[in-house]
Amino acid sequence: MRILHTSDWHLGRSFHGTGMLDAQRIFIDNLEKTVREEQVDVVLVAGDVYDRALPAVDVVALFDDALERLTGAGAQIVISSGNHDSATRLGFGGRILARGGVHLRTRLEDAARPVTFPLGPEAELAVYGVPYLEPRMVAGTLQAKNPTHTAVIGAALESVRTDVRSRGGEGRIVSIVMAHCFAAGGAGSDSERDLAIGGLGAVPVELFDGFDYAALGHLHGRQQLSETVRYAGSPLAYSFSEVHQDKGGWLLDVGAEGITAVRSVHWPAARALAVLRGTLAEVLVREDLEWARNAYCHITLTDPERPARAMERLRERFPDTLVLAFAPEGGAAPDARSYGRRIADARDDAEICSGFLEHVRGRKASTEEVALIRSTVDTALSLAHESQVILP
Repeated sequence: MRILHTSDWHLGRSFHGTGMLDAQRIFIDNLEKTVREEQVDVVLVAGDVYDRALPAVDVVALFDDALERLTGAGAQIVISSGNHDSATRLGFGGRILARGGVHLRTRLEDAARPVTFPLGPEAELAVYGVPYLEPRMVAGTLQAKNPTHTAVIGAALESVRTDVRSRGGEGRIVSIVMAHCFAAGGAGSDSERDLAIGGLGAVPVELFDGFDYAALGHLHGRQQLSETVRYAGSPLAYSFSEVHQDKGGWLLDVGAEGITAVRSVHWPAARALAVLRGTLAEVLVREDLEWARNAYCHITLTDPERPARAMERLRERFPDTLVLAFAPEGGAAPDARSYGRRIADARDDAEICSGFLEHVRGRKASTEEVALIRSTVDTALSLAHESQVILP
């Protein structure tokens, strides 16, 4: 059999305010193409199908289309829920969908109930889907020692091992377990929602010992933690921190003797990402940045002072500049005084206004701006005096 390990589709997600539904449709096209060309028998989705618990109607329609296309291409699908999904909503109609080859594992009580596939007369593949488990909500049910990710996932996996042992008999059981968690040793990115505070949600990779393969979700970078434990990563980049990640999944060949081969599959991005840095003048003229015209851009300007109309001028060359940051280099040493101290040291109201302008935008007022501010303040004071209004 051939298995395709995917995860973290995050259907409905936006990228810095830009909708990604069209890019996700292209991902579904690539996914279906891979299933057909590689003759994939089973597609695994290890959590975070959706980006939010209440997905929009067009997002649900895209997922429905994906299921129809993948099953139409000859694959069965095993899906477990992640921390972004609503387990109840995602799992609706699971028993009916299973008849059409879509197997949902969103309930704790189904974690040790595998989806099975024959591997010959004396072997069977058992795929277990462990949904995302909120420790404080399930620790009691699992009789876990502590309400922690390690304790509840460990207890859930022990119930899976018990089921694997019960199925042994005379034949060979090849076991694949799906889980949505942060396994120690994995490299994260900015677009993942923390499963716990302060890193306490990390679980030891040794929890997955004994299974032929652990198909993990949650971390968005495709990576291998051990010979048998891997993250598929997200199919698209969902933050600029993922700019260097190769997006795709893992293809597994499975036989009666176990996992015989694992190789990566790549899905090209609909739009490239560009992380650029330099002064405004440099970024606007450098010929080696021409490729970034059609990319989503994160630009950090290093000018000693923030240039005027920076975003407007950048978007003339890079229309899809989504993030603009400032990291001044060189120039005069910054004023070490606090903002409150600078206000107290100001000689008059015009200087206070000019200082505020500098404080909020990171650039001193120009000569023309200082003149306008002083003229406006003088006019206001004159009108107040004529009206005998005492200004604070």
